[in-house]
Amino acid sequence: MSQPLEGIKVLELGNFIAGPFCGMLLGDMGAEVIKIERPARGDQTRAMPPIINGESASFAALNRNKRSLVLDLKQVQARDIVLDLAKQSDVFLENNRPGVLASLGLGPEDVRKVNPKIVYVSASGFGQTGPYKKRAGVNLIVEAFSGTLSVTGKQGEMPIRPGIQTADIFGALFTTYAVLTGLISVLRDRGGRVADVSLVEASIAAAAWETASFLATGEVPERLGDQHRLNAPYQLFETVDKQYIAIGTPNDELFKRLMETIGVGHEINNPKFASYVLRKDNEKDLLEAITPAIQSKKLVDIELALMKVGVPCARMNNIKEVFEDPHIIDRKVAVDVVHPVMGKMKAVRNPVLFDDNSPSIRRHAPLLGEHSKEILLGLGKTEEEINQLAQKGVVLLG
Repeated sequence: MSQPLEGIKVLELGNFIAGPFCGMLLGDMGAEVIKIERPARGDQTRAMPPIINGESASFAALNRNKRSLVLDLKQVQARDIVLDLAKQSDVFLENNRPGVLASLGLGPEDVRKVNPKIVYVSASGFGQTGPYKKRAGVNLIVEAFSGTLSVTGKQGEMPIRPGIQTADIFGALFTTYAVLTGLISVLRDRGGRVADVSLVEASIAAAAWETASFLATGEVPERLGDQHRLNAPYQLFETVDKQYIAIGTPNDELFKRLMETIGVGHEINNPKFASYVLRKDNEKDLLEAITPAIQSKKLVDIELALMKVGVPCARMNNIKEVFEDPHIIDRKVAVDVVHPVMGKMKAVRNPVLFDDNSPSIRRHAPLLGEHSKEILLGLGKTEEEINQLAQKGVVLLG
């Protein structure tokens, strides 16, 4: 059985995270992805640490299953090469500042002239229209503008930046969603699509509880620390051995099991805790009742006890502990990849598993311009023509 996107050809003019992460997800599913990079530096992630033997491990984490073609898009011959590739492609994926590619003759109208069925997807900080369309929109700025940063951290204190790149990854996932639905449109003979994905709007969409609350009540959601906006108890607790455990009880039965397991079963019939809504309304009193009981126990003991009765819980792992966990090892989340410069290294596999022919890492992240010659030969250009293009700086050969 072939992989789901086998035979799909993707042109990625991506940089940093949102576009490249989308391209990687498509490549993992079998798509043939050509990554078009600028001369000299290429994707800016190539310069990001950690650097192993001169190559970026961060770049490698976002750009497997791709081939690299380096073109100077300011030159007409380079633009023509992209359009020739677009004629043969199913997807044109980019996350440049709005208007940049159009100024180079590679906007949606230009590309669809040569291939009306192509799915053209643009990801940007603020979207392709509106007064802020050309405003810089890197991850932290998107988190701040979208409001998601305002609900992260403790009430009355400066908001805390999330430890991962939430805005970029949300944007990448919605961009992938746009690509796949566009491809279905073509498959159903409804024509190609042009999609505009805003990272700001992706973050707003991901703030489901917070936006629903504000739009329904007009009340501005506040920062709650590690507590949940709707449910209680649903947070981190410290144990007697100075570890942290996350505990959540999203229904009455789980709440009852928690109370009995930690030794405060007498509080189950407290009228303040009689329902989901009442427990949240009386969260302060609830925490005063259960926190001392949890804090008196060792992490391993309370986690095993709660798992035994089915109460959702987990110790707070650091990244090292995650990869040492027997479940993660059994699921083979970390896989071996051989890179021509960095050597044998570990990578995180795609989180989707199929019954057969699951997403795989078929190619290492490409060296800058590693496949330029190979791709141009595939367009029918001769060795002599390719060398002339290289001499003019139109293309960089790896």
